Amino acid sequence: MTFQRLAKVALALAAMSFVPQLAGCANAGDKTLVSVNGEKINKSALDTRLENQAGKTTLQQMVDTALVLQYGKQAGINPTDAQIQDQVNQLEQRFPPGQFDTILKQQGLTMDDVKTIEKVQLIIKQAVDKQITVNQAQITDFFNKNRAMYNTPAQVRARHILVKTKAEADAVEAKLRSGADFATLAKQLSMDPGSKAQGGELGWFSANQMVKPFSDTAFSLNVGQVSQPVNTPFGWHVIQVEGKRPAHQATLAEATPKIRDSLVQQQEASQGAPFIQQLRTKANIQVYDDRFNPLFPPPVTGMPTAAPSGH
Repeated sequence: MTFQRLAKVALALAAMSFVPQLAGCANAGDKTLVSVNGEKINKSALDTRLENQAGKTTLQQMVDTALVLQYGKQAGINPTDAQIQDQVNQLEQRFPPGQFDTILKQQGLTMDDVKTIEKVQLIIKQAVDKQITVNQAQITDFFNKNRAMYNTPAQVRARHILVKTKAEADAVEAKLRSGADFATLAKQLSMDPGSKAQGGELGWFSANQMVKPFSDTAFSLNVGQVSQPVNTPFGWHVIQVEGKRPAHQATLAEATPKIRDSLVQQQEASQGAPFIQQLRTKANIQVYDDRFNPLFPPPVTGMPTAAPSGH
């Protein structure tokens, strides 16, 4: 999933976060929600604030969702549960463990809401992909202009144990040199919450991904070697290098799949909004509240409109 793709989903999540609250307004009645030093705040006041802040955005999002789902049904585009779940998994993997569920709860969303968003995105993708072409000349041109993007810098795979003082780091180093297991010590002693549970494992990284004292030490070690204590703004580290990769200059053949995907995604992003606008233009949208008339203007007569392609 590209950054643009993630951003679109995040915006959709933000818009849909108001749907559960607004959906329950009509039948709840005007009851007191909280009292502040005797001053009451009623549900109608909350509903009005929510509607003013996000009502138009939310309504537009709901209409667009309905239009895309209707189009998918009419055009025979029906993403499978497995395809939808795969997209959800990719989105969830963009966040640290547990954070995705926390965000959903904060936004008042359910997993079904997320699956609906992903289903809509898959329908749009299949619809606009019919109009997308990427040829080898475009790929070669992009590679020549952006070659450095696909080169890989030298990398190190390492693990570490982070402690507060040099005395603690000296003790850790001594235990390791006496044969103690690195992963076990990391789980017991390390202060780094991101790697502690993984036995101090940091994975592969390039020099500019870590603070300089840490990188300088890691890149100077041989595979399997344990460092002396290293001081950084985070504390004192004892590092062990597990692997090294030299810098690599990418070839056109290696970069072609990534470039093709990138160019396709760029075209998808540019065609998504016009596709939805076409759906709106052809749709019979009746507005029963004058406040929302500007959201759904009637089609301009006398001008041809291109229908979305379907089966």
